[in-house]
Amino acid sequence: MRILVGCGGTGGHIYPAIAIADGIKKQVPDAVFLFVGTKKNREVGSVVAAGYPIVRISIKGLVRSSIIKNLLIPFILLKSLYQARRIIKSFKPDLVIGTGGYASFPTLFVAAMQKIPTLIQEQNSVAGLTNRLLSRWVVKVCTGYPDVIFPCAKEKIVYTGNPIRSSLCTFQEDRMDALEYFSFSAFQNKKCLLVVGGSGGANILNTTMLEWKDHLSNLDIQIIWITGKRYFEPIKKAMNDYGYIKCYPYLSNMEMAYAAADIVVSRAGALSIAELCVWRKPTILVPSSNVVEDHQTKNSLPLAHDGAVILITDQECPFLLIPKIVELFNDEAQQLKLVKQMEPFTASHANAQDKVAGLALDLVKLNR
Repeated sequence: MRILVGCGGTGGHIYPAIAIADGIKKQVPDAVFLFVGTKKNREVGSVVAAGYPIVRISIKGLVRSSIIKNLLIPFILLKSLYQARRIIKSFKPDLVIGTGGYASFPTLFVAAMQKIPTLIQEQNSVAGLTNRLLSRWVVKVCTGYPDVIFPCAKEKIVYTGNPIRSSLCTFQEDRMDALEYFSFSAFQNKKCLLVVGGSGGANILNTTMLEWKDHLSNLDIQIIWITGKRYFEPIKKAMNDYGYIKCYPYLSNMEMAYAAADIVVSRAGALSIAELCVWRKPTILVPSSNVVEDHQTKNSLPLAHDGAVILITDQECPFLLIPKIVELFNDEAQQLKLVKQMEPFTASHANAQDKVAGLALDLVKLNR
């Protein structure tokens, strides 16, 4: 079985693609995969590290703030469609999967036009532009949230939850070993806070943490702080004298951070939420207000409505985040309640990898 996977852009598109490939591998160990990404190289390292080959096409996304920069997009799209056609002709896939991002469109569109079985997976509660367009032509649409709206027949759409990487589901390391990994072994009796700004970092989280760093030093906690690469150097310099905080630009082994953490502060990307649900961590979500259609807030609302997370806006973050962290650390009953209310979401995301993989394999069987 040969499977082509189109993904690109942020980890929110790349990691579900890897998770789906891993899920199919569990059921069909000899399946052969080829990933298709963009020229920017952002996804290459993660895909190769997961053991999958990747080729790249020229497609670029719209620059929403500039009409002039978009003038070449039609020509780049035509080139990318040609590149996708050549890849498909050479690789001869039995199935083509897309998880959003620019590389998905030409890859999935060409496959659909050639009547090759196709499946897309949408992580967010609001469908992205690429997946909305593709939904008209692909055979199956899998969603991370119920009631995601697509301009296609409802019969195509299946709510599966968001698949997360196998390493995050099967990780066995205990909390003490994880703390030692972050050089917190001398402070194992202290509680640990994990702060995650998403793959690009979150300026509002970073500035809030910096402004409250002296207050945090009085809380008798230790902190793992993932700043984002572009914010890392000045933050690292500013935190040199604060040994209770470990700063990182990015972590490829998030399972260690989740294992160490007692409480998590995070942006509200769909994949981050799925991972936190599977790890059952008391969580404060701070959705980004700068994303298309405010989809991070919409990702957060089902959990916040059910009392499964604490929700704080960007506007509230500078003055409310640290007091909420203190309140949550001091209230173990509230921590337990958050985790309890998270259980339905935990179940949907924990089983998502197998659900999507099963649907994908069914498409191949139906086409034979």
